[in-house]
Parts: sequence; structure tokens; C-alpha cells
Amino acid sequence: MRSFRLLTNHMYVLLCVAREPDIRIRDVAVHVGITERAAQAILRDLQEAGVVEARRVGRRNTYRVLEQARFPHPLLAHSEIGPVLRVLGQLLDDS
Repeated sequence: MRSFRLLTNHMYVLLCVAREPDIRIRDVAVHVGITERAAQAILRDLQEAGVVEARRVGRRNTYRVLEQARFPHPLLAHSEIGPVLRVLGQLLDDS
């Protein structure tokens, strides 16, 4: 059987910053299984899409997920991101 990921790396990065707003990019990369450069690019994508805000605190960034943002894909464009993140977060908490 072929291996695949059910969710995208963008969603996994979003889950990481939703759970831990002051997470380091290095740690995001480790949790998701991608390079630091890929994690940075994904965070930039999420910021440009209006899903995440970044704020500089000292030498680090703190992230805030804009839960009222809508999914960029037409299939889910009517849905806010917040409720989906809460459900997925509960799954992580149960493990």
C-alpha cells in the first residue's frame, strides 16, 4: 500500500502554531517532517492568505491563527478555519 498524508503540510503547520503560538520554526519542521525552509515558506503562505499573523517578540516570532479566516479551496470556502482546528486539536489531545 502506498503511503500518503491525508492533510497537507500547510494544515500540519497551522496546527502546530495554533497549539503553540511561540513555537520555533525548527520545531515546526521537526513535528511536520519537513525542512526549516519549507516551514518558513508555508508560514509565509499562511500569512499572505490572511490565516496567520506573526509578531516579532525579541528575537522570535509569535503566531496567531485568525480563526475566522476561510479556507482558500472552493470546496471549503464557506467554512471558517477555527472550528476545524479545534476538532483536529482535540484529536491531538486525545492521543
